[in-house]
Amino acid sequence: MTMQRREYPGLGDALWAGTLENGLPIYVVPRPGFRRRQALLAVNYGAAARDFTLEGRRESTPAGTAHFLEHKMFDLPEGNAMSIFTARGADSNAWTAADMTAYYFECDELFEENLELLLRLVSTPYFTPESVEKERGIIAQEILMTEDDPSFVLYTDAMGALFERHPLRESVAGTVESIAGITPETLYACHRAFYRPSNAALCIVGDVEPERCAEAASRVEWTDGGGCAAPDFGPPEGLEPVKTRTERAMDVSEPLFTVAAKLCTALPQGEEASRLITAGALAARCLFGQSSEFYTSLYAEGLLRGDFYRDVSPLAGTLLFECGGASAEPGRVFERLCAALSAAAGRGLDAAGFERARRADYGVSLRMLNDADALASALARCHFGGYGLYEGFEHIRAVTLGEAEAFVREYLRPERLAFSLVNPKERT
Repeated sequence: MTMQRREYPGLGDALWAGTLENGLPIYVVPRPGFRRRQALLAVNYGAAARDFTLEGRRESTPAGTAHFLEHKMFDLPEGNAMSIFTARGADSNAWTAADMTAYYFECDELFEENLELLLRLVSTPYFTPESVEKERGIIAQEILMTEDDPSFVLYTDAMGALFERHPLRESVAGTVESIAGITPETLYACHRAFYRPSNAALCIVGDVEPERCAEAASRVEWTDGGGCAAPDFGPPEGLEPVKTRTERAMDVSEPLFTVAAKLCTALPQGEEASRLITAGALAARCLFGQSSEFYTSLYAEGLLRGDFYRDVSPLAGTLLFECGGASAEPGRVFERLCAALSAAAGRGLDAAGFERARRADYGVSLRMLNDADALASALARCHFGGYGLYEGFEHIRAVTLGEAEAFVREYLRPERLAFSLVNPKERT
């Protein structure tokens, strides 16, 4: 296999890309002189892929299966892979999202040996009834802790308000009840269905030689075994939320809120998706970023703080808008947000504000290139989306004011918003 080099002189980066004989895509961003080297192996399988079809047979798995599988993949016949990484001076971990599972390590030395271990742990399922039962208790405690986390509760409440059936309604980790139904056979079936080289991506950042990385990865035997499973997220849903408002009380010092919308439920693939996501991100920054009229006026009135966030992101076949933070009067913030969207749909976006948003977005993306963790994850996510990470910089430069305004009119409609609120418990 020959790695192909792509130069991005305007960004000061080069990307090496290729595909191993077993079908595994590999991306390498060399960083000469950097001390730490990182590798991330992502699988295009996340918590939302509960139901799927493989070889003509439909399978249904409990909520939390992908996350449970991620925990158990570190078990190897000779011991725990995380302990082996540690003995070699490497830091390793993994995470599961709704649409992707990622395993990674970073180290100063023994990079190729650690890279082979990373590939071996992902390609080697080893589950015993005893270890699965032990892990069930550990994950149950993790689930109970997240249920006391206001940010987690806000997010899950918002997804439950937006969707009627889509598995995004459910926590990535599942529930204590749902994980009770996960068995070694469940884990083996999901590994066989999704953990295939052609359904994964290996992303490496650091002071490495790309060809040697490919050679090291090729030494691990990992066969594809045929076609990958097709996830089924359920029948199409409308774009208006199931519930427009959720509210609950928790141990917080002031009200927390999230505003969310499902912008589309059939996200396109490839460059079309990349440009659409970019147009949405620029529109949201222009309307609600920290230099926007909306934010500066509410900040001056004491209705918003510096922790106000906003995001437009693809997830499990959908495109989502989210914003939120803390406010003494979240209801007033929501009203002003809806008014800002209605005004923008009528009169358009401020041209100067849009150009500021473009420059800010470009700067944030540039800074991301210096974060090895974020860069490796973004390379994998873009690969699974069918578009290039570095090509996205051209989209930031190319998206027009008219495209951003069309995005607001078409997608960011007040009637599509769900408002989730966590209030402080009453104290005596």
